[in-house]
Amino acid sequence: MISALTNFAAGCGGTADGSFLGFPYWYKYLDMQADGTGVCTPHITNLSDVWLILAAVIEIMLRVSMLVAIGFVVYGGISYMTSQGEPDKTGQARSTITNALIGLAIAIMSAAIVNFIAGRIN
Repeated sequence: MISALTNFAAGCGGTADGSFLGFPYWYKYLDMQADGTGVCTPHITNLSDVWLILAAVIEIMLRVSMLVAIGFVVYGGISYMTSQGEPDKTGQARSTITNALIGLAIAIMSAAIVNFIAGRIN
């Protein structure tokens, strides 16, 4: 099963590069090794590798939260355009856009921090 998941690895020269639809693989920060058949597989040797897998999973979840925040910005924009000048609906739409942009900024900064820390551990 692991070999089926790792057939998408970009190379065995170090860490796994590439991604699937912009999302990193769960083994992004792990060292890759080629087995006897030439298939690259993640090499898990110690406890710090488990933390690297956890960092990659957290990064995936943060990227999903970025997409959700972008969806809320779009929803708030549509709500703002369809509010027809009603003050309550306009204020609620602005609040949705503002909160979504704050959430997007937090998710981007968090993903950058996770990427930096996991890159230093590896």
